[in-house]
Amino acid sequence: MNTRTATASSPPAPAAFLRLLAYSGIGLVMFFLPLEIAGKTTILFDHAATYLAQQQRSLSIALVLALMAWGAAAPFARGSWRASTTTAVFSGLKVAGLVLALMYLTGTGPAVLFQKDMLPFLFDKLALTVGLIVPLGAVALAFLVGFGLLELVGVLMQPVMRPIWRTPGHSAIDAVASFVGSYSVGLLITNRVYLDGKYTAREAAIIATGFSTVSAAFMIIVAKTLNLMDAWNFYFWSTFVIAFAVTAITAWLPPISRMDNTGGVSDTLPVGRNRWQAAWDAGLAQAHGAPPLWRVLRDNLRDGLAMASAVVPTILAVGLIGLLLARYTPVFDLLGLLLLPFVWLGGLAEPVATSKALASGLAEMFLPALQLKGADPVVRYVAAVVSVSSVLFFSGSIPCVLATRIPISLRQMVGVWFVRTALSILLAAGMGHIALAQGWIA
Repeated sequence: MNTRTATASSPPAPAAFLRLLAYSGIGLVMFFLPLEIAGKTTILFDHAATYLAQQQRSLSIALVLALMAWGAAAPFARGSWRASTTTAVFSGLKVAGLVLALMYLTGTGPAVLFQKDMLPFLFDKLALTVGLIVPLGAVALAFLVGFGLLELVGVLMQPVMRPIWRTPGHSAIDAVASFVGSYSVGLLITNRVYLDGKYTAREAAIIATGFSTVSAAFMIIVAKTLNLMDAWNFYFWSTFVIAFAVTAITAWLPPISRMDNTGGVSDTLPVGRNRWQAAWDAGLAQAHGAPPLWRVLRDNLRDGLAMASAVVPTILAVGLIGLLLARYTPVFDLLGLLLLPFVWLGGLAEPVATSKALASGLAEMFLPALQLKGADPVVRYVAAVVSVSSVLFFSGSIPCVLATRIPISLRQMVGVWFVRTALSILLAAGMGHIALAQGWIA
């Protein structure tokens, strides 16, 4: 157990307090203060990534290609591809992702790959963005989790997080960071905290598959596509509640409930300290004991580059396979049949077509919105909620999770996706019918 416990005899307050306040304040601004720049409202390092992708495109592409080449070569250079069948498969997919990127950039290959919702979408909207956001987010992450804020919030939030979501209090930071940033940011935090020994395997899996959802910025795109912007506030907050309710239920169900839960951090308060005092003790102890800022920044940047190198080529390869299967095979049609009972119980129109469209979200979470944008209001609302609440999809979050050290398998993630999607359909359908009756959606 890696437990950092502060006591009343914790380090000298002044220097530690200043480190906690100043560095954590910078982290909060970077992660949680959306700013409008050039007509786009998002957090600071997302603005930086957008600037690089749009204004410094050649440099950005060169950087992302270098990361992809590193990610494709590393498993074979280190021999790690031999670790397991899954590792071998994904090592090959990283090579395939690099090849696909070169094909896209040189305009070489079958025409089907160059349709706007195939390689252009995967490279420009996902791979390039993630390849920039993850390293930048890793640097910003140093301020957020390296100097005591994580420990302080963790102690304060423990009475809420542990009984409901079966996770430590500091997982609340993961949850919020994902909504204001992206799933890649949330997973970056989760992986770092897990490697530090502050999450058990089960806790890390709950957070990775339950809290690391898409950003509010993506929710706007979904709402626009499904003509729900007139009901934005209702859509945003109801989705927030549904997604976190589903996570609370899923945490108590297989396969996550059966995962290893040894290690992590202690929930016990120090003798003679109340929760607020213990929170400050924990934060100040971490701030005092943390390495110099330059070393934390260096280590986080190294980890961010390593994660990006593993994720980006996989996103291209796995994402393309998922999109091709969704368009040209009956795989997701068959998967949709498994969701049909839940769609029927939810009283949704055209249940067969709706269930198939919702199932396609496993390939790419935006696909249900594209396929159901002409449906009735309740179905559109359900599609909008499920696109966010399902969390897991092959073109983005699943490869990101597999690139971390979190010990959850591909089969387990598909199982979690099914449970989350089924629960999201039922909860969103009930909420949608109420909203329609009240005139909140139309």
